[in-house]
Amino acid sequence: MNFEFSEEQQLLREQAQSFLADNCSTKRVRETFESESPYDRDLWQKVVDLGWTAASIPEKYQGLELSYLNLCVIAEELGRSLAPIPFSSSVYLATESLILFGTEEQKSYFLPRLASGEVIGCFASDEAQRASSLGGPKTTFSDGRISGEKIPVADGSIADFAIVLAKKGDLDSSAFIVDLNSPEVERIPVKSIDPSRDQAKLVFHEVPAEELGNKVSGNMILKAIYDRAAILFAWEQVGGSETALHMAKDYAMDRFAFGRPIASFQAIKHKLANMYVKNTLARSNCYYGAWAISTNSKEIATAAAAARLSSIQAFYFSSKENIQTHGGMGFTWEFDCQIPYRRARLLASNIGSEAIWQDKLISSIEETRAA
Repeated sequence: MNFEFSEEQQLLREQAQSFLADNCSTKRVRETFESESPYDRDLWQKVVDLGWTAASIPEKYQGLELSYLNLCVIAEELGRSLAPIPFSSSVYLATESLILFGTEEQKSYFLPRLASGEVIGCFASDEAQRASSLGGPKTTFSDGRISGEKIPVADGSIADFAIVLAKKGDLDSSAFIVDLNSPEVERIPVKSIDPSRDQAKLVFHEVPAEELGNKVSGNMILKAIYDRAAILFAWEQVGGSETALHMAKDYAMDRFAFGRPIASFQAIKHKLANMYVKNTLARSNCYYGAWAISTNSKEIATAAAAARLSSIQAFYFSSKENIQTHGGMGFTWEFDCQIPYRRARLLASNIGSEAIWQDKLISSIEETRAA
């Protein structure tokens, strides 16, 4: 059985690699680290011009309506380049929320603007001192307005609107579209381990809001969006993990000790081999996820959890071993080893921690066996 991408998708990969090699070097990522800008605006505009933000949007809403397999390829290459742009928040989360649950009017208004890059979206579900947003939000919706706080919100300082999970009535919750440029919204930047990816605290002071879709349960929306986003994040993490592996390998080949490359020492060989094994396992699970999202399979919950867990573990392991391979210089500011490590730690906490996804994987397997 052939799990590889098609010739068309491989061509897209080659084009993406060439584009990102020219426009998103680690030097450019480091510049974002050290600047006041929360993201690389020039790179974002070029990504928009390539049509990547329109990849999954149907043609009737001025999108490209490409297969989700194409989006997986784009996600991997953005992860490989460690791109400092709000692609995941706007495309994996906000765009998908509208495609899956938006009314016709909401889709017609927002999707063309998301496709053209006119607006950036984000998804606000997590709240302070909560292990999981699945436990139910404290943010409330009443009389057409939302009050409460969300933290952390990826790209919350950048986005023009947010899909906000809020409590509606005594028991139910739902998702709501909120204009983040409203004067009733307070945006507070939040420092994170990765300065190249924006994080914010959003405070809603009775902000006007519109319910997403037609009375859909918030838990249903959250589960569907997170399962799909987990697969795309997994591809991004696998791309980053391979960058860490190649960074370690290249350094080991060039660095000499005792008259020979350190890559010739068995301890270094073992490090690189273990990184490769974990990356390969994660990629295998990502293929499973890519199949599930592209076919809208009933197995998507299991595939998403498996891909998410293995990619978190692979990216963290590779980024950590990359620093170790560089030795005493690996943890210094001057070396780029920190960039994949920072991204690995940040992505591991987006849309739920490793422990949460372990529980989701166990639950999905139990449900499958019970059926």
